[in-house]
Amino acid sequence: MTTKFMNRSVQAHPFHLVEASPWPIAVSFSLLVVTLSGVMTFQGYSNGLFLLTLGFISLVSTMTLWFKDISREGTFQGHHTFAVQKGLSLGFVLFVISEIFFFISIFWAFFHSSLAPTVELGAHWPPAGIETLNPWEVPLLNTVILLSSGATVTYAHHSLIQGNRAGVIYGLIATVALAAVFTGFQAFEYYNAPFTFSDGVYGSTFYMATGFHGIHVIVGTIFLTVGLFRVLSYHLTDHHHLGFEQAILYWHFVDVVCSLGPGALRAPGSKEWARFAGPSLDLLLASPKAAFIAIQEVREPWFPRLNRFNSIGRKVFED
Repeated sequence: MTTKFMNRSVQAHPFHLVEASPWPIAVSFSLLVVTLSGVMTFQGYSNGLFLLTLGFISLVSTMTLWFKDISREGTFQGHHTFAVQKGLSLGFVLFVISEIFFFISIFWAFFHSSLAPTVELGAHWPPAGIETLNPWEVPLLNTVILLSSGATVTYAHHSLIQGNRAGVIYGLIATVALAAVFTGFQAFEYYNAPFTFSDGVYGSTFYMATGFHGIHVIVGTIFLTVGLFRVLSYHLTDHHHLGFEQAILYWHFVDVVCSLGPGALRAPGSKEWARFAGPSLDLLLASPKAAFIAIQEVREPWFPRLNRFNSIGRKVFED
């Protein structure tokens, strides 16, 4: 009788069969409220901001309780075996890959418009009337700050593996502090930007890329803050810290996007960047005709759909 009871209670496989949880449907409902109330707020409907605040509080609360259950399952109940960790790692890698392609689509939209500006844009990039940001001021400073945070979080990771508890704590505190400074500077940059989201394709792609990157920085900061509290609570060891490793991987992904953002989104059209790149690139940025000729010679064989732009462009420049 005892043997039968033990056979029924002992799990015969290394996988985690999760129990029923209310948090997935609760998070989905909270996201729906945030989306609808956000649209209401942007469109100027009454009580839109109030509903958006409630939706955001509900989202943060449900995600906190969900993460708490996951931490309990992995730390105290022992459900995160090596097989489970392998599956979680694979799922997170696939998630990061999907994020990479998400940002590729935004950069693709930007370069599609900047390398072959249409006649509607005046065959010139940036479009007329757009005053670009100086990439050597706040953007460069923010890039240095975020790349430095990548170094501090790597130091914290190696300290955890080596059993240096103080190094982990100080490294994470420095990383979270640098992330907060980065977010503050980006808010300052948005507040003082000479163009808005509605200023054509330049404003749309700029704020889409930098805005979503800023959201990813905030999410990564939350991940690392949770990791810091788990270190303070003695949840992580040198061989069992999967969530912390995934937060670090996510943060390095944010670093890479940040290193591409200032140069790609802010530099084209900037005189300082053009002088740095050389007189030939300065000519392309200063002269729409030179840009047109370069695009025609280099890209026409590979992009037949630019033929319409080429034919119209010839008439414009000939006139």
